[in-house]
Amino acid sequence: MPSTWKLQDAKNRFSEVVNLAQTKGPQTITRHGKPVVVIVSVEEHRRARKPKQSFLEFMQNSPLAEAIASGELDLTRSKDTGRDIDL
Repeated sequence: MPSTWKLQDAKNRFSEVVNLAQTKGPQTITRHGKPVVVIVSVEEHRRARKPKQSFLEFMQNSPLAEAIASGELDLTRSKDTGRDIDL
Protein backbone atom coordinates (compact mmCIF):
# COMPACT_ATOMS: atom_id res chain seq x y z
CA MET A 1 0.00 0.00 0.00
CA PRO A 2 1.24 3.48 -0.74
CA SER A 3 2.38 5.94 1.90
CA THR A 4 1.83 8.81 -0.56
CA TRP A 5 -1.65 9.48 -1.91
CA LYS A 6 -3.10 11.85 -4.47
CA LEU A 7 -5.76 13.96 -2.79
CA GLN A 8 -8.61 12.48 -4.84
CA ASP A 9 -7.48 8.90 -4.07
CA ALA A 10 -7.15 9.73 -0.37
CA LYS A 11 -10.70 11.16 -0.34
CA ASN A 12 -12.08 8.08 -2.04
CA ARG A 13 -10.22 5.67 0.25
CA PHE A 14 -10.08 7.72 3.44
CA SER A 15 -10.78 4.80 5.79
CA GLU A 16 -7.90 2.89 4.24
CA VAL A 17 -5.59 5.89 4.57
CA VAL A 18 -6.51 6.22 8.25
CA ASN A 19 -6.01 2.50 8.90
CA LEU A 20 -2.60 2.60 7.22
CA ALA A 21 -1.60 5.64 9.26
CA GLN A 22 -2.43 3.65 12.39
CA THR A 23 -0.67 0.45 11.34
CA LYS A 24 2.07 1.36 8.84
CA GLY A 25 2.98 4.95 9.71
CA PRO A 26 2.48 8.43 8.29
CA GLN A 27 0.52 8.82 5.05
CA THR A 28 1.37 11.81 2.85
CA ILE A 29 -1.35 13.48 0.79
CA THR A 30 -0.37 15.39 -2.35
CA ARG A 31 -2.14 18.04 -4.40
CA HIS A 32 -0.90 18.68 -7.93
CA GLY A 33 2.07 16.42 -7.18
CA LYS A 34 3.24 18.38 -4.12
CA PRO A 35 2.95 17.10 -0.53
CA VAL A 36 0.37 19.15 1.40
CA VAL A 37 -0.54 17.16 4.53
CA VAL A 38 0.50 14.10 6.48
CA ILE A 39 -1.95 11.88 8.33
CA VAL A 40 -0.49 10.25 11.44
CA SER A 41 -1.93 8.18 14.26
CA VAL A 42 -2.84 9.87 17.53
CA GLU A 43 -0.05 7.97 19.29
CA GLU A 44 2.57 9.23 16.85
CA HIS A 45 1.21 12.77 17.06
CA ARG A 46 1.42 12.70 20.88
CA ARG A 47 4.98 11.34 20.77
CA ALA A 48 6.03 14.09 18.38
CA ARG A 49 4.48 16.85 20.49
CA LYS A 50 5.73 15.66 23.86
CA PRO A 51 8.87 17.54 24.89
CA LYS A 52 11.83 15.28 25.55
CA GLN A 53 12.63 17.29 28.65
CA SER A 54 11.47 20.46 30.32
CA PHE A 55 13.17 23.76 29.55
CA LEU A 56 14.68 23.77 33.04
CA GLU A 57 16.12 20.27 32.50
CA PHE A 58 17.48 21.37 29.14
CA MET A 59 19.22 24.36 30.68
CA GLN A 60 20.57 22.32 33.61
CA ASN A 61 22.02 19.73 31.21
CA SER A 62 23.47 22.35 28.87
CA PRO A 63 27.26 22.28 28.45
CA LEU A 64 27.19 25.96 29.42
CA ALA A 65 25.65 25.23 32.84
CA GLU A 66 28.96 23.97 34.25
CA ALA A 67 30.89 26.86 32.71
CA ILE A 68 28.50 29.36 34.28
CA ALA A 69 28.57 27.61 37.67
CA SER A 70 32.38 27.47 37.72
CA GLY A 71 32.71 31.12 36.72
CA GLU A 72 34.40 30.32 33.40
CA LEU A 73 31.60 32.07 31.57
CA ASP A 74 30.54 35.52 32.73
CA LEU A 75 27.01 36.45 31.68
CA THR A 76 26.82 39.77 33.53
CA ARG A 77 25.75 42.68 31.42
CA SER A 78 27.92 45.76 30.92
CA LYS A 79 26.62 48.98 32.46
CA ASP A 80 28.03 50.90 29.48
CA THR A 81 25.21 52.68 27.67
CA GLY A 82 27.12 53.20 24.45
CA ARG A 83 28.31 56.46 22.99
CA ASP A 84 26.82 59.92 22.80
CA ILE A 85 25.86 61.07 19.32
CA ASP A 86 25.27 64.68 18.36
CA LEU A 87 22.24 65.01 16.14
